[in-house]
Amino acid sequence: MNLLKKSFKSFKTTVLAASLVLSSPFAMADIHFLVPGGPGGGWDTTARGVGEGLVKAGIEDNASFQNMSGGGGGRAIAYLIESGTKKGDILMVNSTPIVLRALTGKIPYSYRDLTPVASMIADYGAFVVRNDSPFKTWQDVIAAMKEDSGSVKVAGGSARGSMDHLVAAQAVKAAGLDGRRLRYIPYDAGGKAKAGLLSGEVNLLSTGLSEALEVANGGQARILAVTSGEALPDYPQIPTLKSLGYDMEFVNWRGFFAAPNLPADKLAEYTEKLRKLQTTPEWEVVRARNGWLNLFQEKDQFIKSLEQQEAQLKVVMEELGFIRTSR
Repeated sequence: MNLLKKSFKSFKTTVLAASLVLSSPFAMADIHFLVPGGPGGGWDTTARGVGEGLVKAGIEDNASFQNMSGGGGGRAIAYLIESGTKKGDILMVNSTPIVLRALTGKIPYSYRDLTPVASMIADYGAFVVRNDSPFKTWQDVIAAMKEDSGSVKVAGGSARGSMDHLVAAQAVKAAGLDGRRLRYIPYDAGGKAKAGLLSGEVNLLSTGLSEALEVANGGQARILAVTSGEALPDYPQIPTLKSLGYDMEFVNWRGFFAAPNLPADKLAEYTEKLRKLQTTPEWEVVRARNGWLNLFQEKDQFIKSLEQQEAQLKVVMEELGFIRTSR
């Protein structure tokens, strides 16, 4: 199921590296990125990629990053609401889970409690195995699950009922299996999920393409399939589920949110910086490296897309039994 429209179609590097962990995150930064999960996940990769692009393109002098795990992203959202604009320029990265977690009731907030600034990129789902895995193809995974649904342990960097779980459940449902019977093992962010795969704790990793590429390009794992509707221009060798005969698509947006009651001039400043970034060669390097698609939508269109996705995901999650059917 395609959850978004197809149109969703000088500082040195050492300074950036030094800003990754700061005892006082706001001391040096012109812009500060709040990441609602641990290092190595899709949120983390996106925030750091955008920060890298802004600094290298000369749009910002400096960027800093703060990882704040907890509550499926709820802790970081609460922090942003509480902090407001008192601590300087803060942008929180988020994605489809901010919609999912609100639908399940696992966090007491939604995107409506924040100021949506802009969507930035689209990232497809990917399914990854270790290099020494007996699963050579996605069809091998499905065959094993049909024989014994519990024999394949699937890792994800988000909680049960959240995005990595939902994407994997949709993928096996497209193969005629019961997505509710998927043996899903949740980890705190993508970095720990990747470690779980590489250590042999799980058989399969459900994650974003950018995270999958990181581990695959390191020579430790193989990508069996992605959830794009068509072959990826940057990585045409990776099979899509559709090319393998399974009618399933999924694309995950990632974007940025600010505190509620953000002044209009500050919103305009953030928006212009992100818009400008997407036109730079420095950003193109970051985008291509991660296999992302550009998906810039400023506030009003971003909110419309969030509302549309919320309605679509509610139906999918009810079908899969992740939330109760409305009456």
